[in-house]
Amino acid sequence: MPKTVMTQQDLSHQENARLVIDFLHRAMMHHALWFSEVSHQLGREQAYEVLAEVTERSSQILFQRLGKTLGFAVNDGVPTPFSDLPEAELNALKESVAVNWLANDGVWFQALEKNRGMHDAKRCNDSCWSNFSPLEAQMIKKFLDLPEHPGLAGLKQALGFRLYATVNKQEVVEETSNSFVFRMSECRVQAARKRKNMADYPCKSGGMAEYPTFAETIDARIKTECIACPPDEHPDNWYCAWKFTLEEASSVS
Repeated sequence: MPKTVMTQQDLSHQENARLVIDFLHRAMMHHALWFSEVSHQLGREQAYEVLAEVTERSSQILFQRLGKTLGFAVNDGVPTPFSDLPEAELNALKESVAVNWLANDGVWFQALEKNRGMHDAKRCNDSCWSNFSPLEAQMIKKFLDLPEHPGLAGLKQALGFRLYATVNKQEVVEETSNSFVFRMSECRVQAARKRKNMADYPCKSGGMAEYPTFAETIDARIKTECIACPPDEHPDNWYCAWKFTLEEASSVS
């Protein structure tokens, strides 16, 4: 800022708009830190329960207040600027949100790699996925109103609602009565590296934090096996593959 700013009243219109965005970032971080601390203090399951209640209540408060300020209505918890969009534009918005999520993930990784090196970046990345993946599974489970044990059918459905499902291409193959193989046939991150003639990003450690926790959150009876994931060798038609097997209910304590 070129001039001395002592109070908010000293801001220009553009600077004030930037402050609104900064407020939104702070509020988002505060929300995330509340979840993190409840999870740390009371356990993940309790945090999930509280998060579901908080998300519903806080979203209602947020949208009603923003709607009153900006002049839009809220129908069934959804702001009309979203619900009134044509289907093609709504899908484009959904994709933009998902791609931005992935870009932000990359920005975090690159910032850590630049400042602390690859080891610390991967260590933080894998730890982040071990927390985010079950959280996303729990949120999807609530969104789809899945039962406690939805089985492999529930897992297949949930995999189709991940953020990744919007930015990557995936497929389910080799289905049996108690298992199926999930393959990532197109990966946005790996495809970008391939275009630059770079080797695959070695994401297996992150995948081992990601996929088992996601599957077990959807149904605790489901176990995960990595078939291959970079730096493992893989064919040209997929980047990583995971086998999900439903164990007998009696084997789950």
